[in-house]
Parts: sequence; structure tokens; C-alpha cells
Amino acid sequence: MTMHDEASPETALDEGIEDAGFDRRSFLKAGLGVAGFAAAATVLNACTSDDGDTAATTEGPAATDAPATSVALTQDGPEIEWEMATSWPAALVTLFGSANFFAEQVSRLTGGRFKINPRPAGEIVGGLEVLPTVRDVGVQAGHTASYYYVGLSPVQQFGTAVPFGLTQRQQNAWLYKGGGLDMLNEFYAEEHGVIAFPAGGTGCQMGGWFTKELNSVSDLQGLKMRIPGLAGRVLESLGGEQVTLAGGEILPAIQQGAIDGAEFVGPTDDLILGLDQFTGDLFYYHPGWWEPGTAVEVQFPLSLWNDLPAEYQAAIEIAAASANINTIADYDVRNQADLQRVKEFASIRQFPDELMAAFKEETENVLDAVAADDARFAAILAPWREFRDGIAEWHGLAERSFLDQQTQI
Repeated sequence: MTMHDEASPETALDEGIEDAGFDRRSFLKAGLGVAGFAAAATVLNACTSDDGDTAATTEGPAATDAPATSVALTQDGPEIEWEMATSWPAALVTLFGSANFFAEQVSRLTGGRFKINPRPAGEIVGGLEVLPTVRDVGVQAGHTASYYYVGLSPVQQFGTAVPFGLTQRQQNAWLYKGGGLDMLNEFYAEEHGVIAFPAGGTGCQMGGWFTKELNSVSDLQGLKMRIPGLAGRVLESLGGEQVTLAGGEILPAIQQGAIDGAEFVGPTDDLILGLDQFTGDLFYYHPGWWEPGTAVEVQFPLSLWNDLPAEYQAAIEIAAASANINTIADYDVRNQADLQRVKEFASIRQFPDELMAAFKEETENVLDAVAADDARFAAILAPWREFRDGIAEWHGLAERSFLDQQTQI
């Protein structure tokens, strides 16, 4: 495949150019995110006529803040097959399932000409090595959680979830409409030569499995816990010890006695991965204050992304948005059933107010400290906090009283 002439995404799409490339800067700043491409979903779904000729495109409903666009799906588009490294064991029907769902949608939207093959963690690279491998073009695509890579830069935290941050609905709002994805992709382009899109969310997570009750900050002293990202710095500031593990590595760590507590997502994933295999009494705490709403990502080297035909780029964005919605729905259906199983052998506990207050205070301290040392992190943190506080006020007015009543039914 050769590089195509550079053109802005709006021009390429509006004029129906079949083989236009995306200039990295114009793409990242154009604001033509998933919402803009969503209008073209029906076009990509059925855009060839029965006799094999390319059918005329029809514009779907326009986004409220962008003109409607369409992409003509060419019959002679190139046949491409990519490998996708993931951070998930194949047993995770949720997250590895999300990668499979995404790949299936890309294939469907391109008439089977663009195939992406998700591989479970360890088949290509380890679960915590996906982003560096995509960055180095050691694989053509990745499906992972951005905050696994805060060791490369703390900015990575924003791609997945920030402790005491945004709920799932709020995270999607920030990414798609609040400028979050544009800021992150600007960073990804400069730091890694990569572009990424949300392609799955878990909703608010549980707070993890423990073999003792946690009543005060003193109970955290010396506690070795599998916990990701900057939340681990919060735990360590309060006397605990962070252990970073990919999902498939948690059970061996439990069996070897290397950790005293662990979290992953919620009932369904936790049971699949065997997080309930600690010996002795089990306490299952909530909420997962470090992940009130998440995003996992599909990631691509920009060198390969820029070579894709415009309609294949559009298919990736639409498939990612579809996977995001599908994964959240899948979790909400599965977790409610599996929670009933957990209740049969574990005690469900809410983190006491004293601990939650300490976690919250230390989270803000950690965020401030990281921002003081990292200008790029600080540049995102300030507008992110403004968005968080504003949307929290709105959702508090609009939803909190209803949710409080609902939980009392």
C-alpha cells in the first residue's frame, strides 16, 4: 500500500473521495470523532447494489455540532489482514470478547476486506506490553487499557480512568464531546506515534477482594494489593504496597501468596480470573473509587493508520464506538447475575467513610504532585477537573435523588 495524498478528513469525506489519506495533525484537530462518523454507519452497512456497482450514498442524521458526512465503500478496496495484541486472556468473554466484537464489526463494515485478528495476552506479547509493541510497529493493532502504561507517562491514566473521576457516562461524554479524545490523541501522536479510540467500558468497578475487613487507614499498613495506575500511588501513600499484574497473572499471585488483596473489574471477570481463590474469609469491597467509569482502547501505529483508505478508517471508528456500547451493556447484564453467586460465599462490604475520605484526599494530593512534575499531565488535568466538577453538579441535580430512591426499592 502506498501513502495517499494528504487531505483534510472533512474534504475527503464530503466529496466522497475513495482513497484519501488523513494528515495526522488535521485529523487530530478536525474534531471529526466517532460522533461525526456515526452518521455514516448505515452507509457503510449497505453501500453496494445487488449488481455489484457502488451504490449512491445516503447521509444519516447529522450530529448536532457537525455536518453529516458519508463515505463511499469502494468495491476494489485493498484486502488487509492485521494482527491485534491484547491485554486479556481468551477466557475473558467481556474484554477479549470486546476485541473480537470490534474486529467482527470492522470486517462487516468493509465487506470482509479488512480483517483484524485479536490475540490473547501472551500469544504475541504479554498483557502489559501491548502499547510499546504497537508503538514500535511490532504489531499492527492493540486492545488494552491505557493506564497500564503510566510508567511511560502519567498522562496514560486519563485514557482509562482517573481515581475519583468520571462515571461511565461522564467518561464517554468527556472523551467524545468534551475534548478528551482529541487531547489524548494529540499526546499519543507526539509521544508514541499512535492513534487510539475507546472500544469498551466496564462501568463502575468493585473495590476488590480481601481476607480481612478494612475499617480504618491502619488496616492498609503493609497490604500488598494488585491495583493499577495512579491508584497504586494513593495506596502506597496510605501504607499499602502496589502490585502491578495483568489479569491473567492475578491467580498465580494469589496462589503463591504474593498479594493480600486484588481487584480487576467486577463479579463476572473476577470469577473467571479466580480472584475469589484467597484462603480464609473473603470480603468483597465496593466501590472501585479508582475506576468509576473506564475505557479500554484500540490502538494503531500512525504510520499504518495514515495509509488506510478513508472508508477503512471510518469503519474502525464506528466499530470502536459500537464495541464501547456493546461491552458496557454486556457487563451490566452479566455482573448482576454473577453478584448473586458472589453473595453465596463472600461478604459484601462498602468501604467505610473514614477510608473513602482518606482515599479521596490522597488522590487529589497525588494528582497535584504528578501535575507539578509533568507539564503534559497538568495541561490535561486542569480542563479534566473543570469538566468533572461541572458534570458532577449536573448529574447530582438530575439523577442522584432518583438513584437514591431506586436503591431503596
